[in-house]
Amino acid sequence: MKTIRWGMIGCGDVAEVKSGPAFYKAANSTLVAVMRRNGALAQEFAKRHDVPRWHDNADAIIEAEDIDAVYIATPTESHRGYALKCAAAGKAICVEKPMAMNYAECCEMIGAARAHRVPLWVGFYRRLLPRFLRVKALVEEGAIGAVRLVTSEHCAPLTGPWAQPANGASARRVDPTVSGGGPVFDAACHTLDFLDFLFGPIEDIRGFADNQAGAYQAEDVATAGYRFASGVYGSGAWCYAADRVYEMNEIVGARGRIHFSTTRPVPIRLFRGDAVEEIPVADPPHVHQPLVESIIQELNGQGRCPSTGLSAARTAWVMDRLLGDFYPGRGRIGVDSARS
Repeated sequence: MKTIRWGMIGCGDVAEVKSGPAFYKAANSTLVAVMRRNGALAQEFAKRHDVPRWHDNADAIIEAEDIDAVYIATPTESHRGYALKCAAAGKAICVEKPMAMNYAECCEMIGAARAHRVPLWVGFYRRLLPRFLRVKALVEEGAIGAVRLVTSEHCAPLTGPWAQPANGASARRVDPTVSGGGPVFDAACHTLDFLDFLFGPIEDIRGFADNQAGAYQAEDVATAGYRFASGVYGSGAWCYAADRVYEMNEIVGARGRIHFSTTRPVPIRLFRGDAVEEIPVADPPHVHQPLVESIIQELNGQGRCPSTGLSAARTAWVMDRLLGDFYPGRGRIGVDSARS
């Protein structure tokens, strides 16, 4: 297998532990250069992680002849622009989630990747995490019989990670012009993307979103009901102005139920009759690493990464409809080839 040479655009908090180290710790992979607009911070990251080069200009990464693939880990507003540049330069692309500000931008990114014949993946890493693969295996093995319904709930207080200080990263996360939305947009997509991986595409969704607490301009609450093309039904509720932190998913089958968390590495719980089985599956130190390894294998012609631009665009389509009434103009683009 050849060694894939990576460049990273953006090296903030997510890249520090969750993703960045995966690009130089995975087999047949090396991190050649990193970029951040604040050059001093890019230099510090490069020093901490023993990366040979750092830049404060993304073009230095995109145009480098010794870089095969680019990981885009910047705020959502810039994903589209960087992806289009990478595609034009013939670089393989891995972009962080959410893939883009909306479904329309996702379609444009997919079109550019196709036109320039480069692969496009998205950082929905739960599709490769062992804990989530165990949930998928339980469903496919028939542990709970035919699946009827899946429900999801995520609550957090305003003092949580999406609280808005006067400035800083948290403020950007709840600025829709930068992040594409608020905490629902940022967090619910992880669950909805994994459910797409588990049950196939959602073919219909009806959602409501609002800002109840008034702490920022973005949405802080949403509910939705949806139907998967496979026949499974689902519902979700997300509230980020609640009294406590709580998050859980329940898959209801004809002969049992499965509880699992999207956000925390707590044991999977399997309910069958009066019996309850706890199944602990730990997350790896760098949760993006299984995803990165699958991308490297695909680039070497030895497999396929399941988190693609196409799959992520389906999740963006669902998110647009979930938040469409809160953000006028979203959720009105029809189904097209990007969702096939």
